[in-house]
Amino acid sequence: MKTLRMLLCLLTLTPAFAQPAPSASANVRDILAVLNKSADDWNRGDLDAFATSYKNSPDILFMSRTIRHGYAQMLAGYKASYSTQEKMGKLSFSQLEVQPLDERLATVTGHFHLERTVAGGGNADGYFLLVLEHTPAGWKIVRDDTTALPPATK
Repeated sequence: MKTLRMLLCLLTLTPAFAQPAPSASANVRDILAVLNKSADDWNRGDLDAFATSYKNSPDILFMSRTIRHGYAQMLAGYKASYSTQEKMGKLSFSQLEVQPLDERLATVTGHFHLERTVAGGGNADGYFLLVLEHTPAGWKIVRDDTTALPPATK
């Protein structure tokens, strides 16, 4: 009888302490919010704010024309390549597909477009594959494989 009371007590208290796992749709919504914020930060010309969508860790990996390891290298590369608002242009994403892998990791694929003047380097387009990790600070990019398409010839 004592064991039965203890079991009933535990069953009654368990829901109060249990943390439900985030739903896949909530994770997708939160991940898309990270990407939207990063585009907004970019379009304001704020590379430091843009970089906060990445995990501030020496373990992150950025692959494009070169491979950069760590947050500092990734940010330095962006600052070297996009040193002016004209070179940054206006960033937009399309064809976004979020694939949650589990409650901690997800991938995102999509297309990017940079609208820029000729003086800023002209328009640029390409595709990307991101791996995001759910951290205490929210979803953060830990792997970025971005491939720019060759410039269109006339």
